[in-house]
Amino acid sequence: MSPASPHVTRAWVEIDLPAIDRNVGRIKQALPAHVRYVAVVKANAYGHGMPEIATRLLQAGVDCFAVANVGEAARLREIGHDADILLLSPTLPSEMPRAVALDLEVTLNSVAEAEALERCAASAERKVRVHIKVDTGMGRAGVWHTEARGLIGFVRAARHLDWRGLYTHFSEADADTDFTAEQRRIFLALLAEVPVAERARLLIHADNSAGLESFSAASPFNAVRIGLMQYGLPPSAGSFLASLRPEPALSFHARVVLVKDLPAGTAVSYNRTKVLTRASRVAIVAVGYGDGVPTAASNRGQFLIRGRRCPILGRVTMDQTIVDVTDLPEAAVGDIATILGAQGGERITVGEFCAWSDCIPWEALCTLTQRVQRVYRTDRT
Repeated sequence: MSPASPHVTRAWVEIDLPAIDRNVGRIKQALPAHVRYVAVVKANAYGHGMPEIATRLLQAGVDCFAVANVGEAARLREIGHDADILLLSPTLPSEMPRAVALDLEVTLNSVAEAEALERCAASAERKVRVHIKVDTGMGRAGVWHTEARGLIGFVRAARHLDWRGLYTHFSEADADTDFTAEQRRIFLALLAEVPVAERARLLIHADNSAGLESFSAASPFNAVRIGLMQYGLPPSAGSFLASLRPEPALSFHARVVLVKDLPAGTAVSYNRTKVLTRASRVAIVAVGYGDGVPTAASNRGQFLIRGRRCPILGRVTMDQTIVDVTDLPEAAVGDIATILGAQGGERITVGEFCAWSDCIPWEALCTLTQRVQRVYRTDRT
């Protein structure tokens, strides 16, 4: 494990592209043939780097992409010239001309948004493919479910809007199965009002990696949004894909830049939250909250150095983190510290990192900052 470039000497992430290939292959094999794979690559492909990941996903055979906004879609359009790209978030009126020009599929969340898009599309003399998002209990984006019929009626009548999808989003798919079932019931009741012939041309999706349920032959769902799972994080235990065991694709590393001895009684880092109870050897690692190690991991987290777990001492700072190497006397400047991933026979998982950091897996990956260089592995070396 070493950076691929001599310039990568402080903090970097390694992304195993073949692992992503294998994850996508396993997911596609498990999905019924009629179910489309919507690859979610928003937030810089969950911190993995959108251009490289989207290219790999195209090669792996995903059906279409989903992003958060027009800016992300524009970057993606440079890679996938003919790919179907769905905007998941509400679109501002000022963004609509660009969305139309880029031939994006736009999610509609209100009649007012639909009216603005209809005017924009008419002005451009284009017809825009749209999905209607239904808020079934999350309280975020989407038209509230009791008001969805009005939006559906407007889209049906609009001359420049081409209705292509209907979907919702589960707020607690990985924890509260009862509430998820109620959201699903509300959505299916609304869907049942759509004539079968009209429904046949719609992409109907509700599930993401956390909430996947069985796709029976009678199920109306014909698409699934895949995010975390394609990057190697397992779905919830209730998912029908839970047995696939995806491979983690990302690991996070930094260099030890200083090793020093400190006497017992020394207060370490800002605000003196840790006082050494013994004479200690500490290593200063060139990574901090400016890179993606949150301050919540202070005095709680661990790094791997030479295959050994070394606890974080004191506050994580912007550019550096102090770890205890008293029991690892061979630790030296230039050693690699692993923040996420495997080293020797040890591994720090995303779940473990999140427990120390009071965050969720999506957050842990998406907060890896731009100054952390991405190094892409195309083989096992």
